[in-house]
Amino acid sequence: QVQLVESGGGLVQVGGSLRLSCAASGRTFTTYALGWFRQAPGKEREFVAGIVWSDGSTHYADSAKGRFTISRDNVKSTVDLQMNNLKPEDTAVYYCVADPRIPAVLYGTPHYWGQGTQVTVSS
Repeated sequence: QVQLVESGGGLVQVGGSLRLSCAASGRTFTTYALGWFRQAPGKEREFVAGIVWSDGSTHYADSAKGRFTISRDNVKSTVDLQMNNLKPEDTAVYYCVADPRIPAVLYGTPHYWGQGTQVTVSS
């Protein structure tokens, strides 16, 4: 059973930074893609960033490019999302996701989801 546990959310001011971390367990993720989605109040869930575990290639939503960085730690089986220059519109619940079908993470609906962590950016 895949388990994804997020940590690192919180309250930050505009222009600040946060680092989210996702501890992944229950599988060997070498053939998986992992990533982050988010859902703001009253909005649909949306893709933020993804990483292909096997080669470390990364993908970002336009809203995240240049501000967010996704990375993985093969030894710890963690996926981090470093978020810089945060804006009020980044306020959302952030979910760690995983799927052995790489396009499901990057373009579709991943199968596995964490419980989410709240990020609030105050202005």
